[in-house]
Amino acid sequence: MIKHLILLFLLLFSSLTAMSQSKPETPAVVKPVELQLKGYNSRDIDLFASAFSDTVKVYRQPGVLTYQGREELHKRYGAMFANTPDLHCEIVNRIVAGDVVIDQEKVQRKKGEPRTDAIAVYRVKDGLIVEVTFIPPHNQ
Repeated sequence: MIKHLILLFLLLFSSLTAMSQSKPETPAVVKPVELQLKGYNSRDIDLFASAFSDTVKVYRQPGVLTYQGREELHKRYGAMFANTPDLHCEIVNRIVAGDVVIDQEKVQRKKGEPRTDAIAVYRVKDGLIVEVTFIPPHNQ
């Protein structure tokens, strides 16, 4: 009986020790993606745009270039942020592979309306997002 209690105590202690250790460091490739998400959710256009390269290319799947450049991105998202005070994006799932981050998102544009599904594929180079491809679900 005492052996079982000691074993239980050791298992509990090792579990608590493992849980108290800090999270693994975020891979560098994810940092600009997190930065743009923070800017998006706070509707801070300057913070949002700072995560992107000057020559960022924004695509709509399948491979259609929608626009290019941080200046154009700033203009388009700045207008959207100004007109959507309830805008919020939640990351449902994230895949990181090499220089690519793929986010499955739920986007709220207006309170009381259903959230929409979105998939964004970010390519990161030198700490900035250089390419984004949005893949809308077929039902939207």
